[in-house]
Amino acid sequence: MFILISCWQQTSVHDRVETRLSNTYKEAAISITITTLTDVLAFYIGLMTPFRSVRSFCLYTSTAILFCYIYSITFFGAFLVLNGRRENSNKHWLTCKAVPEECPVGQSKWYELCCVGGAYDPHTGTEEVQPMNHFFKKYYGPFLTKSWTKVFVIVLYCIYLIISIYGCFQIQEGIDLRNLAADDSYVVKYYDNEKAYFSEYGPNIMVVIRREFPYWDEKYMSDLETCIEDFKNLSFIEKDIFTSWIKSYKYYSNHTKLNLSTEDVFKDNLGTFLRFYSDFKQDVNFTNNSIYASRFFIQTVNISTALDEMNMLNKLRETAQKCPVPLLVYHPAFIYHDQYAVIVSNTIQNIGVTTAVMLLISLLLIPNPLCSLWVTFSIASVIVGVTGFMALWDVNLDTISMIILVVCIGFSVDFSAHISYAFVSNKKPSANEKAVEALFNLGYPILQGAVSTILGVVVLSASKNYIFRTFFKIMFLVIFFGLFHGLTFIPVFLTFFDICSGTPAKNKSGPEEQDMKNSHTNNIQSKAKDGELKELEIYDNHTLQPDNHRTCQSQPCSAIWMITGNNHHVQDNQMCMASTIPMFRVDSQTYEVHMYTPSDDGMLRVKCPSKLPCSEGQNCVLGNSNHI
Repeated sequence: MFILISCWQQTSVHDRVETRLSNTYKEAAISITITTLTDVLAFYIGLMTPFRSVRSFCLYTSTAILFCYIYSITFFGAFLVLNGRRENSNKHWLTCKAVPEECPVGQSKWYELCCVGGAYDPHTGTEEVQPMNHFFKKYYGPFLTKSWTKVFVIVLYCIYLIISIYGCFQIQEGIDLRNLAADDSYVVKYYDNEKAYFSEYGPNIMVVIRREFPYWDEKYMSDLETCIEDFKNLSFIEKDIFTSWIKSYKYYSNHTKLNLSTEDVFKDNLGTFLRFYSDFKQDVNFTNNSIYASRFFIQTVNISTALDEMNMLNKLRETAQKCPVPLLVYHPAFIYHDQYAVIVSNTIQNIGVTTAVMLLISLLLIPNPLCSLWVTFSIASVIVGVTGFMALWDVNLDTISMIILVVCIGFSVDFSAHISYAFVSNKKPSANEKAVEALFNLGYPILQGAVSTILGVVVLSASKNYIFRTFFKIMFLVIFFGLFHGLTFIPVFLTFFDICSGTPAKNKSGPEEQDMKNSHTNNIQSKAKDGELKELEIYDNHTLQPDNHRTCQSQPCSAIWMITGNNHHVQDNQMCMASTIPMFRVDSQTYEVHMYTPSDDGMLRVKCPSKLPCSEGQNCVLGNSNHI
């Protein structure tokens, strides 16, 4: 939206509304299409993850962005048309009533600001340049393209990269279960007390015999006992804490003189045992005189970090798989521990695939392969920075941060793609000028988008919920680093490769014509240094020079120009200014060139004042700018 508004403001206010809208879409459509495609595909690629929460988030977000794009190029464009028609009628922006184009005499500045319309830049024919756009073009852009500034930016980027890579090696996997509840929840107090008084003990693991098993057969029971010993021999298992209904049933049979080696005796007395020892009722699925499944418990110890939890889970599953008895290990916390097996590989996969897709789209839509590589480089750089700094900001790598890292991929491309496309698509001759022009056109809209996004999520920083605070932290890092890349790193890096700016067309004029142009240029530069020039205008072999003579004796002339041309341009002592010589004005302070389009084909008399040194074969034309 900000980019569409910026491009609309750069169209000529005198053009038809249809022409202004077409020029707006011409400049903005490709840029916002690139970022929309990259964002949508980044989130759709997130559907590849095995985590359902991530898939749901990516599906909804990608669809929302797609509809935002459709609304921007349809409904928002229609609103621009309505606003353009209001401007053409010179109607007030709030009341839609006609207002004067010039401020009446005696009225205040506030009246002029609120009740007068029709203001625009008379030199360019576009809306007046916003102060921030002026800042980017006159101050920030030239400052950023200075040699010593580029060196400082490179050093700053190296520092950024070093800190980011260091942070990546400090990142911790896993989610603290306390973070799933609000800060003032009793659940947090429970986990705090558990950590304070029972930190030595880890989860009590359930080992399930998954199907029917002959518990009365000594051979099969020997295999089961061997598997139980394998579990007890693990370094994180407490051997003396073991809960088993089978072990208690054997004690019961010894006291009651039962022989459990036969199936009938085992099953006939099991119901009685479970009635006396009701704690074990939930451990045996004894239905219709058949034991379909059962379980026992082993106690873990010294499980304090996410790495300990991952190793515990892997070792338990490996031990269960090696056992000839069909076993399953389970604990309710395993749903969180399971992510450790895939979180890193899945995150790397999503980032890698998405970055490759971003590169492909950039190659297709940005008309320069090297600049497309810079966009991809910017994405990778922002991801490294966000990952490293989020680790230093106490954010772990888990499903929550993984969701937001997918957002990072999508949002990080926005800043660099806009600037890169603006860089390669403008017509400035040098890389430095292209960088300044790109910042002038899109620097302010990008800054607006970044600030509005941060303001939209900053309220989450005060949330009592870890998930919302994490979202704010990562989103802030994404926007901040993306903005810094788009407005600082990428413009500087692009200026190092002139291939991004194209090769200026070679001068095809002959040696004599080239000498003449060089002579004109030297003369212009000499006069500029002496302070003689107030306005200077040049076109082809016609030289428009400032007139130091007063030709309007009766009234002041707002701008006087003189044209020196050859005789063959003149017929019957008349020259058609509109059809032969486009008019330019060069600002004596900034040396910006402004072109004037004649409103009619006014004819000017050709004469040669005696004071002016007209050489042989030349005629001098004097006139006032009001004639054009």
